Amino acid sequence: MSLAYPFALLALLVLPFVAYAAWRKARVGAIPLPGADGIASLGVVTWRIALLWLPTALRVLALTALIFAIARPQASTGWKTTSTEGLAIQIVYDRSGSMAEEIGDSKESKNEVARRALIDFVKGDGKGLRGRNGDMIGLIAFARYADTISPMARVHEPLIEAAARLKPVENRSEDGTAIGDALALAAARLKRAEEEVARDKTIDGRKPDFQIKSKIIILMTDGQNNAGEVSPYDAAKLAKDWGIRVYTIGVGAGERIVTIDTPFGKRRVPQGNAVDEQMLRSIAKDTGGAYFAAGDPRALEEAYAEIDKLEKTKIDTQEHSRRTELFMPIAAASLALLALELLIGHFVIRRVA
Repeated sequence: MSLAYPFALLALLVLPFVAYAAWRKARVGAIPLPGADGIASLGVVTWRIALLWLPTALRVLALTALIFAIARPQASTGWKTTSTEGLAIQIVYDRSGSMAEEIGDSKESKNEVARRALIDFVKGDGKGLRGRNGDMIGLIAFARYADTISPMARVHEPLIEAAARLKPVENRSEDGTAIGDALALAAARLKRAEEEVARDKTIDGRKPDFQIKSKIIILMTDGQNNAGEVSPYDAAKLAKDWGIRVYTIGVGAGERIVTIDTPFGKRRVPQGNAVDEQMLRSIAKDTGGAYFAAGDPRALEEAYAEIDKLEKTKIDTQEHSRRTELFMPIAAASLALLALELLIGHFVIRRVA
């Protein structure tokens, strides 16, 4: 509760003098009766005598309530609303069979490293990556076919759980690298999400809960487009037309090292660069994104860290309040106390002065 005119409470300082004056008047105005001393000596106190203080007390309470009413007390109801200008992000993840190969000189597979980097980007790693709180994120995985693993949402726990289960395809009939199909599907998902968010209306003059600041695709692949019906370049043009930036990451880019069985045991043999870096650079450049060559785990982490720096989310918190005037109920209480004092003074406890 707050007061519009708190200085009015200074009048409360006068009330002790009012109470004292009323008490003095009651004593001075009393008429001594013959035999009263004798009655007092008997210790006889009637209920009317016991309540002689009540009219004065009611008057002081009434004046106190009236002073509070003049100070204009107000009850405040406050709340906060958060409006987010965030990103709509589609992560496109290559899970072709080659993602089971080791990356760089590490003993980890491309899939293990890429999966961990994806989760750290979304959730945050407690170090450089802060997480993408407030953003709308979806996950598409592809090999020969592109599939939606997690639909676009601002709650990221289901996506993180789904990402933790990602693994390369094992069925040979499903293996392949349909980059164009996956990229086109991601662009379509972003376009649809933008249309759905745009349908949200502003309520009571406040901003919508979520607005799409920009749309991006993060494409991770370790190979070349060799499956699907849509050309990666056509999919990139579609993304560009819809205002979508594409960031591409070449997982294991550079000299490809594979482990093979030989009569002399397992050997690590160079196989050349399997990543179509020219295509990935072209897609990124045409859509306003950037290409990152991630030949080892550290480079993949740095790629996500750089994207995290480039794409910022704005969260705007607004405070609102509503005030309710309490003048009328307190003023009514003051009048009721005054009326009660008059009734008691005239009909219950009457003084002869």
